[in-house]
Amino acid sequence: MDFFDEVGPSALGSRLRHLTDLVTSQAAQIYGLYHVAIEPRWFPVFYTVASAPGRHVGEIAERIGQTHAAVSQVVKELARHELVCVQRGQVDQRRSVVALTEKGTALWPVLQQQVSDVRQASEALLAETRHNLWLALGEIEYALSQRSLTSRVKAIRDARVGSQVKVLAYESQYQPDFKQLNVEWIERYFRVEEADLKALDHPEEYILQRGGHIFLARYQDRIVGTCALLLLDDGSFELAKMAVSPAVQGLGIGLRLGEAAIAHARRLGARRLYLESNTKLTPALQLYHKLGFRKTVAGQPSPYERCNIQMELLLGSEQTDK
Repeated sequence: MDFFDEVGPSALGSRLRHLTDLVTSQAAQIYGLYHVAIEPRWFPVFYTVASAPGRHVGEIAERIGQTHAAVSQVVKELARHELVCVQRGQVDQRRSVVALTEKGTALWPVLQQQVSDVRQASEALLAETRHNLWLALGEIEYALSQRSLTSRVKAIRDARVGSQVKVLAYESQYQPDFKQLNVEWIERYFRVEEADLKALDHPEEYILQRGGHIFLARYQDRIVGTCALLLLDDGSFELAKMAVSPAVQGLGIGLRLGEAAIAHARRLGARRLYLESNTKLTPALQLYHKLGFRKTVAGQPSPYERCNIQMELLLGSEQTDK
């Protein structure tokens, strides 16, 4: 157990598997005490079939919280041992229901007594502990149903990465990074157009000198992301040239850049942000929605062939779906 002492709660899954293996091995011995010839992993399915007959595999799976495939496999094994049989349903002939065989029916009273004895022993075991594991498991399962462990870990990771990301204002030395990051993603899905090269090769002339702004994200001492605000004729801005290196995608860097650009636009008094994208760029659209952008049909025709969706964010409204 030195491993668990060293790693702690981060090994929760491994600790639970260890406990499962321990209980399962002892459960097999208990079945031997009662001469019940079933395997511990069959128990939830057999018990459900016996206590609530006439259910089909899908209903059994939903009741015990297992997959349809897993329950189907156990049913096949129980049928092979002549403990259950699969029959056509009386109400719906298209659906097969699982029922006990004569052999399974004879086993049921013995298993019921075993379950009663095991329940008493388990309650006594739980009473010996300071923390009731059964109740704690219910609490953990509920908490995970509300927010998965994956999302909890991601939030911590993103916060850690976010603290290491620095959003910088554009300087001429970053022009190669600005161009490379954008060309990289454009070529992955589309083709680089003449309008792209004008802005990427000459950002000072085509973006900054026209009232725009460029932001870059530095992470682990290298430029890994960029985006720009292009000043439009009506005084609003277009969010454009957003790119994040594939090596660091999924770390929330695009979100940090987008938030920085939106905050800057607000400081400048802009009332609206606009962007153009393509519906095949699902992660990008998810990011824009998270930032508060919504689809619009009020935009002018795009100069880019790849554009098939236009979105806007009204900065006068604080209502976003983050």
